[in-house]
Amino acid sequence: MGRSLRLAAMMLLALMSPRAIAQDIPGLEACTAEKQMDRRTGCLQSNDDFLQRTLSKLSRETQAKIAASDRDLAAARAEIATLKSAVEKLNSELLRMKEKVEAATKK
Repeated sequence: MGRSLRLAAMMLLALMSPRAIAQDIPGLEACTAEKQMDRRTGCLQSNDDFLQRTLSKLSRETQAKIAASDRDLAAARAEIATLKSAVEKLNSELLRMKEKVEAATKK
């Protein structure tokens, strides 16, 4: 109980610190509100950097998903080939059994 109380107190202090309040959250900002050109340019560059990082991250995630899908597809194709082979083997066995039965009934 005492440990969780200390943890809660530390979290509360961290939330109340001025550094935590002043942190900038990366994301798109409305740059048209800036009147000074240098601040507007900085804002646009920040937006551009954020979009570049986001696109890079999404590209990596998409490539990873595509690679995983390709692996799954290859495994499924291999399994299908194995199943086709098994079905062909069973069909040939069935055909041989039918031939044996027909030969036995003709005698």
